[in-house]
Amino acid sequence: MRSNHSGYTRLTKTHKFIAAGLTAAGATGVVLGVVPAASAATHAPVKPVAWNAEAFGQTQDAELAKTADAAATQATTDAQAKVKAAADAAAKAKADAERKTKEQAASRAQARTALKPAAKPAAKPAAPAPKAYADNLDGWITQALDIMKSKNIPGSYEGIKRNVMRESTGNPRAINDWDVNAVNGVPSKGLLQIIDPTFKAYHVDGTSWDIYDPVANIVASCNYAADKYGSMDNVNSAY
Repeated sequence: MRSNHSGYTRLTKTHKFIAAGLTAAGATGVVLGVVPAASAATHAPVKPVAWNAEAFGQTQDAELAKTADAAATQATTDAQAKVKAAADAAAKAKADAERKTKEQAASRAQARTALKPAAKPAAKPAAPAPKAYADNLDGWITQALDIMKSKNIPGSYEGIKRNVMRESTGNPRAINDWDVNAVNGVPSKGLLQIIDPTFKAYHVDGTSWDIYDPVANIVASCNYAADKYGSMDNVNSAY
């Protein structure tokens, strides 16, 4: 405290805090503050009010510092939250863009598939070409054996060729015009010298009706020999 030239006391900042404290303390505090000097001498010493005001100021400074620290911490937390929110938003936007790209690609692929022409049904395998046979005695016997096999008519290549050579020497147009059959008007004809009635009776479906046809002649003759002798292989003379 110090006096100015006007003769009254001027309050410092510290004294202002003291005055404020005294006002808040109430009337009792004021009474105590103005006790006459004679009475004060009879009581125990009182701690200066100025010390309490200084302590109050320090407490206030500490509280303000704590508040400032808390505000700084909250600001940091808010800033971090904003950064995280921005990162999450960017990640979501990227994921959405990638998903949209995939969906568009799938849609285009589906559209291309829809535009493709329907697959043609697989072509049936071509039927095997007919087996070719030589136009000679070997080819005739081979073809006749294939037909006989499909009709379950017994006979072998050797048995057929042996009888053919004896009967006609391999000439499909051979005809016997001197034996008893010829005398009776039904001469033996073809590779295996079979007569017309027998040829017609033992003719095999799928072969020619021409008795001079070499394959038809062999198959009908072997069919007849199978019925009469068990097989052409069992024939060793005129039959």
